[in-house]
Amino acid sequence: MRSYRELFRTPEITPFLLAASAQTVAQTMGGLALGTLVYRATASPLLSAVSMFGSSLVQVLGATFLLSAADRLPPRAALTALPLLFAAATAALALPGLPVGAIFAIVLAKGLVESVGGGVCWGLLNEILAKDGYLLGRSVFNMMSGLMQITGYATGGALVALLSPRLSLLAAAALYALAAVVVRLGLTRRPPRTTGRPSVSATWRANALLWSCSPRRQVFLALWIPNGLVVGCESLYVSYAPASAGTLFACAALGMLAGDVLVGRVLPPGLRSRLGFPLLLLLALPYVPFLLHPALPLAAAAVTLASVGFGASLVQQERLVALTPDGLTGHALGLHSAGMLTMQGVAAALAGTLAQLTSPAGAMTALAVGSAAVTSLLMGAAKREELGRRAAETSPPGGS
Repeated sequence: MRSYRELFRTPEITPFLLAASAQTVAQTMGGLALGTLVYRATASPLLSAVSMFGSSLVQVLGATFLLSAADRLPPRAALTALPLLFAAATAALALPGLPVGAIFAIVLAKGLVESVGGGVCWGLLNEILAKDGYLLGRSVFNMMSGLMQITGYATGGALVALLSPRLSLLAAAALYALAAVVVRLGLTRRPPRTTGRPSVSATWRANALLWSCSPRRQVFLALWIPNGLVVGCESLYVSYAPASAGTLFACAALGMLAGDVLVGRVLPPGLRSRLGFPLLLLLALPYVPFLLHPALPLAAAAVTLASVGFGASLVQQERLVALTPDGLTGHALGLHSAGMLTMQGVAAALAGTLAQLTSPAGAMTALAVGSAAVTSLLMGAAKREELGRRAAETSPPGGS
């Protein structure tokens, strides 16, 4: 599958995409509103960053104990129930006088539920499109996610500035409820992809099997760490430029959209497969000069350019799907999603801590350097493994 026309002729793609788009707008609006609310109450870059990305911190618990449910739940039922739970949680965050501790309890509980949602969602996409259409389909979802993030941050920024963060949170809750309705009416009922009951032991066995393969391990690490550290940079937009955070978030979403178009539609497969690591370097390097406190236009341009590098994720996901047995596709994609979001939460907490000790700009530069260093290490490991594989293929049987 290589054309958008063919993709959109596939049954269920349009309602699936609309529901995902509504949830993306809700997530971005709600995150910006909550980060602003917490920053106004505490004046803490750390608490503001963790409030926006803290739900990701518990994704590792879901990946450890709950992820077997990704292939064992009926997809439509699960994808209807999850946004309804998110709607309730987001509406609760808008309650006046809610203590900061209660806010974080809700955020973390929401993240635990989200850890299963990624596997259910992307496993269903792979089921609808099959492996030959997954990359194009995921690129379209990512592109729409970029557009919806721009919409969400722009709308959320306007609501926060003109009305209040709490009204923005209530609007986000309504969008989550709308997404649940679209899923229920637009998707076909399907049985689970794998039989059996979800359990901790089944989750552990599948995780161990996926992690036992060296090429898959490298893909997972490349999906989790470099871009997670860069999301740590993004978590400091509110404290770096309190009056212009929405602009920076929108520029990041625009760059991500450009990267997804480039990787998903423009680049030929042969070239695309070689750009995974260079794109990860592009993702980090434009943040290094933030130590110099660039003016807003330069900062916005750097953020846009850097976010093109998020297209590396599509290259790595395509390889992950190719390396994974069909019965574990949802689990593998859920593990990717949970690990990536966990790393984003850890990086947001790390970024906030560094910003408390130094400055938001200094913390952004430090995380960008760390991201580039990890990418370089993974690139070196991949080259050594490829050289070893080629040597094994060319050596005569039985040795010399």
